Amino acid sequence: MMITVWGRRNSVNVQKVLWALEELDVPYRRENVGGSFGGNQDGDFLAMNPMGLVPVIRDGDVTMFESNAIVRYLAARFRAGVLRPAEHKSLAMAEQWMEWAQVNFAPLVSTLFVHRVRSLPENRNTAAADAAEKQAAQVLKVADAWLARHDWFAGHEFSFGDIVMGALLWRYMAVPCEKPPMPHLLEWLEALQDREAFRRAVMAVPRAKDLADWQRIEKETA
Repeated sequence: MMITVWGRRNSVNVQKVLWALEELDVPYRRENVGGSFGGNQDGDFLAMNPMGLVPVIRDGDVTMFESNAIVRYLAARFRAGVLRPAEHKSLAMAEQWMEWAQVNFAPLVSTLFVHRVRSLPENRNTAAADAAEKQAAQVLKVADAWLARHDWFAGHEFSFGDIVMGALLWRYMAVPCEKPPMPHLLEWLEALQDREAFRRAVMAVPRAKDLADWQRIEKETA
């Protein structure tokens, strides 16, 4: 059975889901929704996700939204042990760091991206972006310290606990802002780039330097 994914490829939340599907070798088809493609406020889409956001997936009789929940669902449903650790301690760490990245790092990356890349200069909130830049530097120290003692966020093996942070850090690295020293995170990011699934789902979408670039990329990677 083929899974359907609704969402555009340059959405970092969609990239998480596509990356998980690629890691799991699960066949899927994708429908362009959201951003310049629209469709996310249509009645049929809102029936699947009343928030009008991407991604949404359909797997047989299961239709669901929320990217992190989707990744965890896929990890539990397909190829046990590939993305979802079987050992309880590793599973706990995967869950912990996935939520940590979403709560602590994702909002800062979003603020930086919106006000340094994805808006016209006259519409940017410089103060918000500057504050997010400083906060991100502090947050990244926490993750870097963890990876000084572990190969992956769940311990010795790659897991869904790496997916959220991986997609976010890849975007963050291209945003024009001062980056803190984070040698262990950068080593980890290099290891992600060796994964074919990461290259197909995340790296294959060029990173934008401004609003016009973002809009062009969205169309070219449809």
